[in-house]
Amino acid sequence: MEEKRFRKNDDSFVCANCGKTVEPLGYSSRNHCPFCLCSLHVDVNPGDRANECGGLLVPIRAETDPRKGYIIIHRCEKCGEIRRNRAAHEAKIQPDDLRKIIKLTAGEI
Repeated sequence: MEEKRFRKNDDSFVCANCGKTVEPLGYSSRNHCPFCLCSLHVDVNPGDRANECGGLLVPIRAETDPRKGYIIIHRCEKCGEIRRNRAAHEAKIQPDDLRKIIKLTAGEI
């Protein structure tokens, strides 16, 4: 039997970049701050918290996906790895800052 690559881990956290408290998403694992869009490089697979790097993942651009909506592209400041994270701009609790996502898509940030 194949092991699932996604593990729901939807705890609240304090953003390592901006210091704001981030509430759980409620329907999936929230993996980045909705205010500054930064994340931590802590997962190998979504929600597993198995990556020892722990570096700050900063948003470098955003792309649109016809099925998934906006995808935020992060680069780890510690190891340089590139990660893709689905945006939660339509979340009922603390939606991602859509203005920042659009600026990332346009290459303005």
